[in-house]
Amino acid sequence: MTNAEFEAGKGAVDLISNLKHLSGSLAAREQKVADYVSAHLEDVTSMTIAELAGACGVSTPTVVRFCRTMGCDGFRAFKLRLAQNLAVSLQYLAPSHRDTPGDGTSAVDQVLGALYATVNVMREQLDPTRMEAAVTALSQAGQIVVAGVGGGSTMVAQEAANRMFRLGIPAVAVSDSYLLQMRAATLAPGDVLLMISASGEAAEIANAAGIAGGYGATTIAITRPDSRLAQEAAIVIEANLPEDPDILKPTASRYAHLVIVDALAMSVAQTRSAVTTENLRRIRASLTAYHGRTGPQPLGD
Repeated sequence: MTNAEFEAGKGAVDLISNLKHLSGSLAAREQKVADYVSAHLEDVTSMTIAELAGACGVSTPTVVRFCRTMGCDGFRAFKLRLAQNLAVSLQYLAPSHRDTPGDGTSAVDQVLGALYATVNVMREQLDPTRMEAAVTALSQAGQIVVAGVGGGSTMVAQEAANRMFRLGIPAVAVSDSYLLQMRAATLAPGDVLLMISASGEAAEIANAAGIAGGYGATTIAITRPDSRLAQEAAIVIEANLPEDPDILKPTASRYAHLVIVDALAMSVAQTRSAVTTENLRRIRASLTAYHGRTGPQPLGD
């Protein structure tokens, strides 16, 4: 196997990047196939091997060798992988929706616009009965494990745990998939597993829901309806949130998830007002003794 073939095999998961990386280093006939594929990415996914060979002016064995150089077993595997790549890559290769660049103020306006749109959609979807059920379970929890896997969900999970422990409820955020399964297995009746997932299809989250529920813990999910996680959780706070087609904007769904977390935390605090007030007083007193500042400031900042 040549160095090019070895490198290609490692990068077969992303054929588009592989085509760019190996361009110019392939054998002459394989380079003809690479050039044609690069210029006709979508068309190639519906072509036969004979059609591609004819379009490139090469033999079908050459096409097969090219596919193997790209790290695929053959033409069928190559087409499947390319189709998968295109399904998620086209918006990045030729984005059709993108705001024009501007100064910092206009950038703030663009982010706020996406935030307002997403949060308004979320507000229309919330079911008060499910929110109330979640508040009741959280208020009475012996402990809360908050699960989120991935950038946005991990951040929201950390903030949820941060809010809940201040109210006098032991709470921890978990994003490691193995540790999540272990934590879920230690939960018992009266405990809560609170899960955040924009897609609802993360296997590690859905699996943890099954484990925790099996041991009697209450499982609460902030997620997309009709998802795998929604089917596993006992209480589902549905959030089917659109993302802005502009790929350069931040993911707005995490703001909506934070709003839900804040609403749950505030409602839990109001439900446990006596315990919560004393806990917050003790936290503020300990921080004042630590840094000496007595003026108004966010708790814990």
